[in-house]
Amino acid sequence: MADAAPTARAMGVLHGRIVGFDHDILHLPAKRTLDCASAVVVPGFGDSHNHMAWFGQSLAELDLSGCRTLDEVYDAVTRFALDLPEDAWVVGSGYDDTVMGGHPHRTGLDQSAAGRPVWLKHRSGHMCAVNTEVLERTGIVDGSVAAPEGGKIVRDADGPTGLLEEQAQKLVTALVVPYPVTDLTDAIGAASAVYASEGLTHVVEAGIGSGWIGRSPVELAAYVEARRRGVLKTRVQLMAASDALHPLQSNSADGITFGLDLGIASGFGDDHVRLGAMKIFIDGSLIGRTAAVTEPFCDHGHGTGSFQLSLEELTQRIVDAHCSGWNVAAHAIGDAAVDLALDAFAAAQQKLPRPDARHRIEHAGMVRPDQLSRFASLRITPVPQPHFLFEVGDTMAAAVGTEREPWVYRHKSFLDLGVRVPGSSDRPVASGAPLLGMQSMVTRRTSGGTTLGPQERVDAETALRAYTVDAAWTAGEEDRRGTLESGKLADFVVLSAHPAEVPPDEIGEITVLATVLEGSCVFGQDYLNELLATHHTTVQSPSHLERQKG
Repeated sequence: MADAAPTARAMGVLHGRIVGFDHDILHLPAKRTLDCASAVVVPGFGDSHNHMAWFGQSLAELDLSGCRTLDEVYDAVTRFALDLPEDAWVVGSGYDDTVMGGHPHRTGLDQSAAGRPVWLKHRSGHMCAVNTEVLERTGIVDGSVAAPEGGKIVRDADGPTGLLEEQAQKLVTALVVPYPVTDLTDAIGAASAVYASEGLTHVVEAGIGSGWIGRSPVELAAYVEARRRGVLKTRVQLMAASDALHPLQSNSADGITFGLDLGIASGFGDDHVRLGAMKIFIDGSLIGRTAAVTEPFCDHGHGTGSFQLSLEELTQRIVDAHCSGWNVAAHAIGDAAVDLALDAFAAAQQKLPRPDARHRIEHAGMVRPDQLSRFASLRITPVPQPHFLFEVGDTMAAAVGTEREPWVYRHKSFLDLGVRVPGSSDRPVASGAPLLGMQSMVTRRTSGGTTLGPQERVDAETALRAYTVDAAWTAGEEDRRGTLESGKLADFVVLSAHPAEVPPDEIGEITVLATVLEGSCVFGQDYLNELLATHHTTVQSPSHLERQKG
């Protein structure tokens, strides 16, 4: 567990950087001084795995997260379609088959949409339901198109049901992608405003450019444009989808054989928009029962999930990216997928030792006891999503059974081995507010009231560290952010209370009063204006400053 972080009562900021604390700055003149009274100032929060453009687009889509029956889905589609042009798509997101007892069927969607194409995205993002109109446009109905490798077109006695799993979703996205950069910029701006209101100052976008997760081959341009327009209120590190990388020609002495044109790789960019790891999907999702596991799931047909590509191709992509200078983020949820990822990282390091590489396993949803030590020995960072425990913990427990339940979305077991665990959300798959994530780290309570894996609980200081110190380290940016220290970027959050000073069940109820990025307010300007109106003198802030430790 984390020790209490050092604190201060006053902090100085100049030109977007922290310049000192307490007695180092109290004697200096200040252009503006804010007295935050009893509020708490902590480093800006980071989300190490989210889908920003996807979330931003979902804000304008039909929200199906509240539907509890299939009839509710069909009725929602009917109402939503009434306000659309005749040729417009009905696009919805967030439905959960485990709640409704099944996936929407194409015939039900046909009756609801009056001929319009319907595309409903599962909350996991790893499957979707479409109607006959979409199936016809893809060529699935007439049999001219088969499921791509790593995907499945679900059928019943009457033919395709409309459910497409994993890579098969690309048959639908091919009809709508690429989205215009302008639309993506708007979506990024909308998402960024929400993030700022929750105290987020840095996020990692987990896959752009290609594959079923990508929005456009020129998706990076949308983030650059969002920054240029001033609507990007968070720092962003972008993972390039592995499908966007390709063989490269370079001098044999360079060893750069796989990547993006011009030799662009992890680290390219600046403090606002930077290229991060290569993102590669190894398996599917736990809640969708498509994660690759060594033993069958306990429900949904008792399958063992699936891999997105052949084991050889997945391994080769990881090795090639590593040898070409990339950090690699491997999506691996099931324990069989985790095995493959760890083996591939070991093979990569054996071929070309890179002790400074910060490779990651995204989600690490099911990790066996024998796999834990390999994370430590290979220096691999797990990136789990703690709030999954609350939102879908009950269905995950049903999927894996009592014996494997302790393996799900571990935390303390990694820390005990010296492995960092950053905070992340996978938004929009789950709610992305960092304070809710911290609460789930501390309680590990499901929405049904069960404590899932109590041995993996951590204290509130450790949870706060995950969303600040460890999130910055995982991104390779611990020298610039993640703590409140002289010389670092002035990214911080003003909270109504400290997470360690409220009951665990109330951490998520703490109010974000203001979010400051590089010394400029990106959320809570009214709060800061009120402070300025109330305090006309330059009395230094007595607020509690949580500086954190590196």
